[in-house]
Parts: sequence; C-alpha cells; structure tokens
Amino acid sequence: MKWMALASLTATIGGLLFLSYLIGSIPIHMMIATAAGVFASVLLASALMGLVFLSSGSGHDDVIQDPAEDISDV
Repeated sequence: MKWMALASLTATIGGLLFLSYLIGSIPIHMMIATAAGVFASVLLASALMGLVFLSSGSGHDDVIQDPAEDISDV
C-alpha cells in the first residue's frame, strides 16, 4: 500500500504540474481540490484492484455458485 500511496502522490504532483502548464497560476482552492481528488481517486482505485487480486488469489472466487449455470440454453 505504501507503493500505491507513492504512485498516488506522483499522479497528484503530475496533475498539478500539468494544470499549471495549461492555465498558468492555479488558485489555492483549485489546487487543494485537484490534489485531494486525484490522490483519493488513484489510491481508491489501487486499493480496489488489490482486493480483486486478493480475492482471486485466495480462492474466494472459486466458492461462488453461479445460478445461471443450471439453466440450459434454449
């Protein structure tokens, strides 16, 4: 998770630099909102992706029964 926080921080800094390149001086409120939004979005996406791999690797996905499996094709 530390690596993903570092990746989120890198994406945040990159996003702020890109915005400052496009529009010049960034107002402080826009900078705070952009930093919080980018950091939270990248960190949440990485956490959810980690949970998907954990669920698949631990065998939890194999236990699920598919009710559509019993229905024959018509």
